[in-house]
Amino acid sequence: MELKLFSDKITLAQAAANQAGQAIVNAIRERGQARLIAATAASQLEFLDALSRTPVIDWEKVEVFHLDEYIDLPITHPGSFRKMLLDQLVSKTGIKRYYLLGGDADPHEVVRRVGEALSAAPVDIAFVGVGENGHLAFNDPPADFETEEPYLIVNLDEACRRQQVGEAWFWDLSQVPEQAISMSVRQILKAKEILAVVPDSRKAAAVKKCFEGDISPMAPASILRTHPNATIYLDHNSAALLKAGTHFSNEVLHTR
Repeated sequence: MELKLFSDKITLAQAAANQAGQAIVNAIRERGQARLIAATAASQLEFLDALSRTPVIDWEKVEVFHLDEYIDLPITHPGSFRKMLLDQLVSKTGIKRYYLLGGDADPHEVVRRVGEALSAAPVDIAFVGVGENGHLAFNDPPADFETEEPYLIVNLDEACRRQQVGEAWFWDLSQVPEQAISMSVRQILKAKEILAVVPDSRKAAAVKKCFEGDISPMAPASILRTHPNATIYLDHNSAALLKAGTHFSNEVLHTR
């Protein structure tokens, strides 16, 4: 695992998009297609925008799988991650092969159908974030580190649900669904490469717990430290609580 530090989230987003774009181009060159997993949330906006504007990617050769989605939330709701995936990536690039997690359909059937498609071939790169409670996808603590199922139906803890209110997707906690469909931890780890985009000060406590504390289901994103090709993109705000001697593989210290 590598930690990379940037001065601000715009610089971070462009650097992450450059790495992601190169991984996609390499996969297409080697196998004629690229399979990727995409997270969608407030923290991913700048990154996905920069990625969508990468000129060298043949998006018709890209297949994308969604990371997670609420149960019983229509795609028309502003907080729908399906809506975000379509708005932030698919519609901007013209991707034709994409798999949405329809949480307002039968979630068990969605888990089976999309899970079978996901398991059909290796994933080249997974784009993920880290929640304020340390979650990876919607795997809240204590996360299941053992199941091999591609997707799970999970219960969302209060910290996770409050984050969604804080990001202004919902007016109050009562509006936030209590369950979601989430890609499993072990399925995420099967990706050949993982790129975690984690900006903003509200993620600083989770960053410290996941990347300086124990690798534990109580800090789900800590499991990324076991992956041989995971890169964690931080800005100065999200890295603020890390020890002064923390090693970063590169540091961009200028400001835009």
